Amino acid sequence: MAGLSVRGWVTGGGAVGVLVAAGAWAMWSAAGVDERLWGEVRPVIEARLAADSRGSGYGETVPGIGARWFCRAEALQLDERDGQVRAGVNTLCMEYGARDEALVECSGGRYPQVVRLERAADGGYRVVSREQPPDGAGYAEWTRSRFGLLAESAAEDPMSSETLEAAARAHFRLPANAPVGAC
Repeated sequence: MAGLSVRGWVTGGGAVGVLVAAGAWAMWSAAGVDERLWGEVRPVIEARLAADSRGSGYGETVPGIGARWFCRAEALQLDERDGQVRAGVNTLCMEYGARDEALVECSGGRYPQVVRLERAADGGYRVVSREQPPDGAGYAEWTRSRFGLLAESAAEDPMSSETLEAAARAHFRLPANAPVGAC
């Protein structure tokens, strides 16, 4: 009978552990991201990412394709205090051009960043600083120190370029099903 009791406790304890872990994950994934605030700062962050990428892509050296950067950000953490916002984001920027009714992909990069914003005079937000991890050896340490273990793991999640491809097709007035080729 004692063996059954121990097994029952182990099974019950395991079930409780799973429930606690699932609840913590659900709370973490929903915590820290105010959707209203994210809706205000996301376009500002993405515009700044695209502006800062100009001049860094291969496509800008290729004549006749009109290469341009398209960027997307996903919130990992979002905190607002006294008109200052700290946004921990995962970013994807892709450089696209157009040639012969096709979209061409020229350059791109994905990495986590910490973006700091403040309220502008017009009531919107403006980016005051951006930090990104170093290449190589310090990357994991930088990410862990800025995001913690849970968000560090989320920073490694893949990001789809489908929305960027759709925006690029629209920008270049290409059909929605225009193929994507190499630059």
